[in-house]
Amino acid sequence: MTTTTASAQPGERTVGKSSPGTARGPRRRPGRIRRIGLPYLLLLPALLLELLVHLVPMVIGIVMSFKELTQFYIRDWTTAPWAGLDNFTMSVDFDAPVGEALLHSFLVTCAFTILSVGLCWLIGTAAAICMQDAFRGRGLLRAIFLVPYALPVYAAVITWAFMFQHDNGLVNHVLHDQLGLTDKPSFWLIGDNSFVALLVVSVWKGWPFAFLIVMAGLQNIPKELYEAAALDGAGVWQQIRRITLPSLRPVNQVLVLVLFLWTFNDFNTPFVLFGKAAPEAADLISIHIYQSSFVTWNFGAGSAMSVLLLLFLLLVTGVYLFVTSRTARAPRNSRERKTADV
Repeated sequence: MTTTTASAQPGERTVGKSSPGTARGPRRRPGRIRRIGLPYLLLLPALLLELLVHLVPMVIGIVMSFKELTQFYIRDWTTAPWAGLDNFTMSVDFDAPVGEALLHSFLVTCAFTILSVGLCWLIGTAAAICMQDAFRGRGLLRAIFLVPYALPVYAAVITWAFMFQHDNGLVNHVLHDQLGLTDKPSFWLIGDNSFVALLVVSVWKGWPFAFLIVMAGLQNIPKELYEAAALDGAGVWQQIRRITLPSLRPVNQVLVLVLFLWTFNDFNTPFVLFGKAAPEAADLISIHIYQSSFVTWNFGAGSAMSVLLLLFLLLVTGVYLFVTSRTARAPRNSRERKTADV
C-alpha cells in the first residue's frame, strides 16, 4: 500500500491541523484566570473577618440610631419602635441639655486632639532628629524611647492613675514635697487639672509612635544633601528647615492623619484614668457616647452620636487628603512649568 503525502503550498491553509497559537490559547486562559484570582482568594479570609468585625457592627449601629432603643428593648432590639431622625435632632439641638453636653464634649475633644497630636509630633520629630547621628548608647536610647509605645495601654494608664493620686501620688510628691512648685497637693483626676493629666498621659504614650515613623522616614534622606548644605555654610536649623522637613512631608501627612484619628477616638485612656464618669474638663466625646449609651441606657441616642462622629471624621479625613494632595501637586507643577520654560 502506497501513501502519498501532499505538501501544502505557501499560500494554502492546512485543514485539520491547528496552529500553535490557537492550541496554546485555551490552555493559557485557565492559568491566567488562576493567577489573577489567586490574590483575591487569599484576601477573602481577611475580607470576611473585616465584614464580621467592623462593617456588620457599623451597619447595625446605623440602624440602631433610627430606633428608640432603651433598656426596655435591650433583649430584642429589633422590636424597638422607629424614631426616625429624632435621635439626631436631639443630639444637634445645642439649646437642649443633651445637645449642649455633646457640643461641650466635642469642643473638649477638639482641643485635646490638637494639643496631643501637636506635642506628639513635635517631641517625636525632635527625638528622631537627635537620634540620627551615631553615638555611644544610641541603640539603648531608641529602645527606651519605644517603651511607652510597647507597654499595654491598661497597664500604662493604671500606673499613671496611681501617680496622679492626691495623697500618695508620685506627681504631687515631686512637685509639692520635693520641688515646692505648688502651695498644696493638687487634685489631678478631678476638676480642671484632669484635662492636663489626660493630655500628659496621651502624649506620653503617643509620641514614641511619631518618633518611630519619623525615624524611619529620615533613613530615606540622602546624607549627601546635608554634606552639600554644610559645605555651603548652612547651619543645623537651616538644614532641618530646608532639607529635613520638606523631605518628611509625605511621612508627616500620613502620621498626622493617623494620630488625629487615634486621638479623637481614644476611649481606653480616659476610661481607665477616670472610670465611667469622666470630669467635665476631660469629657472626651468617646467617653460621652459611652455614658449616653451604657449609663443612661439610651442606645438610640448613643448610636446617633456615633454616626455623627463617623460623619465628622470622614469629612475631616476627606478634606485633609484633598488639601494635602493639592499642596503636594503644586510644587511638582511649578517645577514642570520651569522645566518647560527652559
